[in-house]
Amino acid sequence: QGPLVESGGGSVQAGGSLRLSCTASGFTLGYYAMGWFRQAPGKEREEVSCISSSGSSTNYAGSVKGRFTISRDNAENTLYLQMNNLKPEDTAVYFCAATALPTTCPVEGMLPNWWGKGTQVTVSS
Repeated sequence: QGPLVESGGGSVQAGGSLRLSCTASGFTLGYYAMGWFRQAPGKEREEVSCISSSGSSTNYAGSVKGRFTISRDNAENTLYLQMNNLKPEDTAVYFCAATALPTTCPVEGMLPNWWGKGTQVTVSS
């Protein structure tokens, strides 16, 4: 069991919302840039969103921009992903990830050092 644990996945109809959470024990999330990735069946894992260690900057994949919001509460040691207006193509296993350096979100994408085990999100039409 790694330090990151996701929760909040589930099954919803298209247009619905879910909020994913990522917590850690014995691991201070506030030191690291964090992100959410997803992997659909038969597809490669892709970065969905990234947030800097301070929370001051974020990046989103084009496919989720305007629908998903990443946030973090460093005092609560928790990372969030609010997903609104979900579409069937959002169906995937969603993973929480952390990277030691840099503490900002690279334009070329994160290279995580730590991963959670994932939580399933299923969106039906």
